Amino acid sequence: MCLPFCVPGGIQNHGKAIAASKGYSIGKARWIRDEMNYSVIGIENVDLEWQRFQKAIESAKEELSLLKQKMETKLTDSELQIFNAHLFLLEDCAILDEVKEKLLEEKVNAEAIIDSVMDNYSAVLDAMDDEYMKQRASDLQDVKKLILKKLLRTGSVHHEIPDEPVILIAEDLTPSQTVSISTDVVTGFLTMIGGQSSHSAVLARSLQIPAAVGGGSKLLEIQDGDEVMLDGATGEFWVNPNDTERSLFMEKKRKYQLELQELEAFREKPAITKDGTRVELACNIGHPKHVDPVLAAGIDGIGLFRTEFLFMDRDDFPTEEEQFLAYKEVLEKMQGKPVIIRTLDIGGDKSLPYFPIEEMNPFLGYRAIRICLDIPELFKTQLRALYRASLFGKLKIMLPMISTVEEVLQTRAMTDEVREEVNAGPVPVGIMVETPSAAIMIDHLADYVDFFSIGSNDLTQYTMAADRMNEKVSYLSDPLHPSVLRIIHTIIQAAHEKGKWVGMCGEMAGDERAIPILYAMGLDEFSMSAGQVLPAKKQLSNLTKQDSLLLLDEVLKARTWEEVLQKIEYALKNR
Repeated sequence: MCLPFCVPGGIQNHGKAIAASKGYSIGKARWIRDEMNYSVIGIENVDLEWQRFQKAIESAKEELSLLKQKMETKLTDSELQIFNAHLFLLEDCAILDEVKEKLLEEKVNAEAIIDSVMDNYSAVLDAMDDEYMKQRASDLQDVKKLILKKLLRTGSVHHEIPDEPVILIAEDLTPSQTVSISTDVVTGFLTMIGGQSSHSAVLARSLQIPAAVGGGSKLLEIQDGDEVMLDGATGEFWVNPNDTERSLFMEKKRKYQLELQELEAFREKPAITKDGTRVELACNIGHPKHVDPVLAAGIDGIGLFRTEFLFMDRDDFPTEEEQFLAYKEVLEKMQGKPVIIRTLDIGGDKSLPYFPIEEMNPFLGYRAIRICLDIPELFKTQLRALYRASLFGKLKIMLPMISTVEEVLQTRAMTDEVREEVNAGPVPVGIMVETPSAAIMIDHLADYVDFFSIGSNDLTQYTMAADRMNEKVSYLSDPLHPSVLRIIHTIIQAAHEKGKWVGMCGEMAGDERAIPILYAMGLDEFSMSAGQVLPAKKQLSNLTKQDSLLLLDEVLKARTWEEVLQKIEYALKNR
């Protein structure tokens, strides 16, 4: 039987998978096969087998923790949550209890038990009509592989890589395998399963490794040692290419390298438009260790410092002193550049093991400022640390998930009380605008806050009533929908009428499609990931206010998302 990219007499050398991470790579194919063979063996001493299983769990946890620590300066806070999710599964009481129970009942080796337990849980989740739950099934399989490797003593999830450029090929890569890739010799990877939002794809983009996923069974035709060329931007790959194909590919790669070099020229330059307007660019960070890498991108400040990292991977809430030292470190490193620190934003998709929250709809429930106002001492501890740290830099405090004026009034009463308590000077206090209710009330909220920062991710989610974690409704998660663009325009206009500054710290701020529109709207600060800064500077250098205003006028007239995209595409091609 001939597979999709084979022809009679041999393999056809061109195929296509799902584009996952941009870049061009060429190297010898190297298969990564997770062959964890074991036999089902009866056991007599259940206690000893349980102890062996627990040692495997502890070894797996230690490995994941070390990998997470290693990647803290390279991955964003949300990307590091992948490791938190896997660590959580390794401590899941339901899974551990079921393994122990089955050991007692079946009296077979731990390999057989954990394989069965994890597969059962995965099957239930995978059968659900929900992409988020399907991804959790993938998490279970990743964790199962790691536990089995520990039980079988096949070493860590790392693999020996030859001393020559290779392209890894696998059914899938676990997060641990992905971040363990040595980019000195691994030039890219191809997987049989996965999608653009799968862990391997997300991490490949962060680590800037060319990758394509979801290639299916056709990848089985590739043999170890075959020469493979991979275009991560389109998902195309070639096996044992001919001279013409290689020549065309290398020309694409050359042009891409030139583009990257052109971007480097913007590193030491401020963001200035074609007609001479200076634009403020900042970065989002989730840990003090992220400051040095983002400073290297040539930024004007920190537009969002997520403080959740201080509260995670521990057994209790952090002390005031622990928080103070972290905030002080960031402010000192920024050397007088503004730093917007967001107060605790747990709940939703961010949970703490020592502060469990179980709700039917956590994104609309007990989270962020609602928790802080409900537990004043928890909030005041953070505020005291922030005001004490304010002596060491240009601090701004930002409140998440504000829905009402009453919440701001309650918070301002607390900030005033704490500031007097620690004898600190005034610090600007602003809010994230991420709920439609806050957007509608901007003119009144402006009377009580010093600045606004638009959280485009949640604002889009709540405006469109579409869970951004659910791929079934992903078509509603683009902030370029006309309704979202209109609400953002309204926010900026209303805030400026009250003389208040407006930034944006959601993913939209670094989106090439959105930057001309946001610039025309008068956004005061664009805060993005470090990797988006140089492309944003380059794009802004080609923009004029007049052209951007013309595009804004067109997109605000659009009735559909498709119309908006068409107008942006036309403008970008013809600028």
